[in-house]
Amino acid sequence: MDLRAALAAHRLVAIIRGTDPEASVRAVLALAEEGVELIEVSLTGADALSVIERARKALGPDRPLGVGTVLTADDACAAQRAGANFAVTPALGEGVAAAHELGLPVLAGVVTPTEIVAARSSGAAALKIFPAAEAGGPAYLKALRGPFPHESFVPVGGVDEAAARAYLAAGATAVGVGSPLIGDAADGGSLTALRERARAFLTVVRKDTP
Repeated sequence: MDLRAALAAHRLVAIIRGTDPEASVRAVLALAEEGVELIEVSLTGADALSVIERARKALGPDRPLGVGTVLTADDACAAQRAGANFAVTPALGEGVAAAHELGLPVLAGVVTPTEIVAARSSGAAALKIFPAAEAGGPAYLKALRGPFPHESFVPVGGVDEAAARAYLAAGATAVGVGSPLIGDAADGGSLTALRERARAFLTVVRKDTP
């Protein structure tokens, strides 16, 4: 898949990190039904590889489905076998190069300009600013875009609806959203509430939104 193009088109990555595998699968499918095209299942969630495998079977072979918190080559290989077709890392390291070599486009975690240059050299398709809020928020993203105007930046960490608007206005290609979107749905909480939050975030990220 062309991850950069997908990020630019959809502008939202939903991040699933659940304590209940059954609920996590249900959350993935509910998000997909609501029109969230880019969904990442973090390897730090309970039985994450099984969640990816089951979600892939339900979604079909072509829909984007990412694996998050990829740290090692083993992480990347196992996630690809389970059905992930893009990878997300919290930082630079073995997982970036391994996923790239496997043909998985990578959203690589960075904070500093030096890490941005290193990530691009490692084959990253796009750059995850993490933790975005602690790094300086939209103002920091705007500063980074000065020397790196053509990079695809995806802020992650502390992104609620208001922050999503601010990051996109500051030039983010997309935003990655965990708990402000997922809430407790991946732990067994309300799917109805998840669907309502998904619709609200989709309204925020649509390009024709004022």
